[in-house]
Amino acid sequence: MPILQNLLLFLPPSLLTLFFYLYLFLWKKRSKPTLHLPPGRQGLPFLGETFSYLKPHPATTIGQFMQDHITRYGKIYRSNLFGDPTIVSADAGLNRFILQNEGRLFECSYPKSIGGILGKWSMLVLVGEMHQSMRMISLNFMSSARLRSILLPEIERQTLMAISSWKQDVAFSAQDEAKKFTFNLMAKNIMSMEPGEMETEKLRKEYITFMKGVVSAPLNLPGTPYSKALKSRSNILRVIEKKMEGRRHQRNEEKEEEDDLLGWALKQSSLSKEQILDLLLSLLFAGHETSSMALALTIFFLGSCPKAVQQLREEHLIIAGKKLEKGESVLNWEDYKQMEFSQCVINETLRLGNVVRFVHRKAIQDVHYGGYDIPCGWKVLPVFAAVHLDSELYNEPHQFNPWRWQQKSSSGMAVNNNFMPYGGGSRLCAGSELAKLELAVFLHHLVIKFRWELIQSDCAYAFPFVDFPKGLPIKVHAIT
Repeated sequence: MPILQNLLLFLPPSLLTLFFYLYLFLWKKRSKPTLHLPPGRQGLPFLGETFSYLKPHPATTIGQFMQDHITRYGKIYRSNLFGDPTIVSADAGLNRFILQNEGRLFECSYPKSIGGILGKWSMLVLVGEMHQSMRMISLNFMSSARLRSILLPEIERQTLMAISSWKQDVAFSAQDEAKKFTFNLMAKNIMSMEPGEMETEKLRKEYITFMKGVVSAPLNLPGTPYSKALKSRSNILRVIEKKMEGRRHQRNEEKEEEDDLLGWALKQSSLSKEQILDLLLSLLFAGHETSSMALALTIFFLGSCPKAVQQLREEHLIIAGKKLEKGESVLNWEDYKQMEFSQCVINETLRLGNVVRFVHRKAIQDVHYGGYDIPCGWKVLPVFAAVHLDSELYNEPHQFNPWRWQQKSSSGMAVNNNFMPYGGGSRLCAGSELAKLELAVFLHHLVIKFRWELIQSDCAYAFPFVDFPKGLPIKVHAIT
């Protein structure tokens, strides 16, 4: 050591500085514990493996990319997706762990393009207290009491209006009809807009353009879907803002206000105008897109399962018969609670169809799970579809089998903690109960009034958003 110290005295300052930084680097590298990352690869520079991950595939599968990676690396692997180093999870335990530790170990982290089009105050991209405040407004508006007294009758009214327009033996797109039904329902509940009115139809067309941009590449160039969607967003917000101004004027004149989400937000919250606009737009998006696709998928799966249709029809005819005996014509909450097999059909549709296939999260501190390290700042993708289609968790997972949900646990309840179609934890979908109610009520009138047939071969694809390329064309025949 004395010899080394003497040599250092005769080195020029520049070399001494270089020696010092080299020594510091080697010391830090040796003292820092080695991370045990999941296996995987980064893919191409900058792009990573994003395009391969997003390659369209049948919605009832996990796609070739996921299948190959799980086979090669296991259910937890690393990649580079959406421009960031990412841990991808097809593991039920890790997915639950991520959702249950929202705000402590992980937080919501969607690509910036999503926030750019849905708005910075959208519930989808907000985190922390602001997200909880927005979510609480939504939960209060969709409370159990409102579901029973206000939303259930409105769902039935909108259902009857929708199916009354169907013509027998004339082909139409079941997907388009499902989208129209759920949009009209959300527009009514959010802003008291009636279906068929010129303003409602104009808004619906703007919304179609808006949706195409949400799920497109974020290229804000003239003529691109993303650019068109930003213009449609502005047009939609102008309609909502006009409604807001009308409500304020209505309040000043002490007139009775509409009992919708807009009125609720104005009366029950201290949100700014910009926050209310983004809240209503995000709920229109969430409430319309997922429910409409779930309804289209239900029609699709039932179309090839006559046994399930027959059992559904028997269940709903019993409910309708009891109402006839009582001299009642509209559904109530007790009727809804009797739709037990309907709930099995809904669960199986959501499990097999996977409307929400994955969510975006980010580690906000170093996390150790299952022998692997997830570094702070890394993105994490819990892939629900991979869990729902896992043969280790579900027998014959690619088969439509609603009877699997009739299996009871030792406590007598049909439970499955690997089933996460609405997410989980503190970000569990605020409209999950409303969505199930919509599907059950629509099924009630569909199966007792119609038989239907799929008239063209069609299949739901994940783009990653779920869509029927041909629109799911069907014909209906009235049951006499």
